[in-house]
Amino acid sequence: MHDLPDTDYTQRFIFDESDVRGEMVALERSYAEVLAKHTYPEPVALLLGELMAAAALLVGTLKFDGLLILQARSEGPVPLLMIECSSERDIRGLAHYHADQISDTATLNELMPNGVLALTVDPANGQRYQGLVDLDGEDLSQCFTNYFVMSQQVGTRFWLKADGKRARGMLLQQLPADRQKDEDDRAASWQHVTALASTLTAEELLSLSNETLLHRLYHEEAVRLFDIQPLRFRCSCSRERSGNALVSLGQEDAQQLVVEHGGHIEIDCQFCNERYLFDASDVAQLFVGAGVESPSDTRH
Repeated sequence: MHDLPDTDYTQRFIFDESDVRGEMVALERSYAEVLAKHTYPEPVALLLGELMAAAALLVGTLKFDGLLILQARSEGPVPLLMIECSSERDIRGLAHYHADQISDTATLNELMPNGVLALTVDPANGQRYQGLVDLDGEDLSQCFTNYFVMSQQVGTRFWLKADGKRARGMLLQQLPADRQKDEDDRAASWQHVTALASTLTAEELLSLSNETLLHRLYHEEAVRLFDIQPLRFRCSCSRERSGNALVSLGQEDAQQLVVEHGGHIEIDCQFCNERYLFDASDVAQLFVGAGVESPSDTRH
């Protein structure tokens, strides 16, 4: 019996004769799960797909255990796009939007004017890191490319596409000088591989297998393709986390909320629509034996 074909994965490749590596991503099931949670207008669904693809590619380039968070904010029709992808490759995402302000052909600039993208790496151990980039590119691919030009000083290019069913992406990145010691040679081969990648059409990126795609672009190069790394949609919400959020309010405020909401508090997860209910006895229970988490010992 065969397993279902992998629909969600990243796959790394490397050029044997130049100091360049690449990563490709394909998302279907996880993308469908994210879109199933809300009724997104098409331009928002496409942006979400592209941002999911970018997050998956970035998790592949960053060696860390923890969480990568991409958060794009604007004062336009799409005030928030948010994707979280863990080093275990669990991915989730959401968007806030004003449907009445969104046309079918809206561009990134129209959806998120003066937008800013925050890229946060939250490792299980060690310092949290955040980088910011203005969403001033023509599309998200250009914005991510600009981010690396400004912040990393490492040649990095992104190609991101989504069509509401599939999200695909490719990344090329320069490696430290190893096979090519000469700066001019390095620059020439980087120029060469990125120019070829830029001939990719959206249709090719969305429909061709990685092998076919790489052969079409780089049949004259020695390219090595590595094993796929699966991804999946998974939400990290839980009753425990929701309870902790109530505990952080303090006992009086949490009890007051129960009263104001007619006997129970509903906490909804925006990512997956899961709903957690807490009544007065649930809330009392949270503060009994909450130990150091209880704020009451600071109240006299």
